[in-house]
Amino acid sequence: MIGYAICGSFCTHAQSISALEKVASEHEVLPILSFCASGTDTRFGRAADLIEKVTSITGHAPVMTIKDAEPLGPKTPLEALVIAPCTGNTLAKLACAITDTPVTMAAKAHLRSDRTLLLAVASNDALAANLSNIGAVLLRKNVFFVPMRQDDVTAKPHSLVADFSLIPEALSAALESRQLRPLFL
Repeated sequence: MIGYAICGSFCTHAQSISALEKVASEHEVLPILSFCASGTDTRFGRAADLIEKVTSITGHAPVMTIKDAEPLGPKTPLEALVIAPCTGNTLAKLACAITDTPVTMAAKAHLRSDRTLLLAVASNDALAANLSNIGAVLLRKNVFFVPMRQDDVTAKPHSLVADFSLIPEALSAALESRQLRPLFL
């Protein structure tokens, strides 16, 4: 089973859901939602609709609490965990081993069993305050990134966003312990 976690970065949710559909066509998938993703209505969509959509795609109710995410290591092993989008906030928490959301707890529980973690970054400060966090996490064993690019070099010069269409290919590579290249598009 593949874990598929969704954090904030609401403007990328449609792309993430499209990737989730492709992953779910090839794997059994357990969805995991951050507190922000599962509880915030935005101009991009309602939280209740997101919960309904991921449940419909995967056939599983999403994990939405820290308590329910904790067993996703040794007790309920996942073959891989995808975090898409992985916000700058979640990236910073992963770099500093902070586990205060369902997504960060799932990642911690998953990594303690030396399993594959794939991050699809979507952060407006990835090339600023979060650049050191990308470096720290990139050096970790079993952590891989979906190739990413600057999404608007003029208006958002510090922003990076993963190419969500590459999630299935990046997942296949990560399951073979390979980083899909090039890392920066």
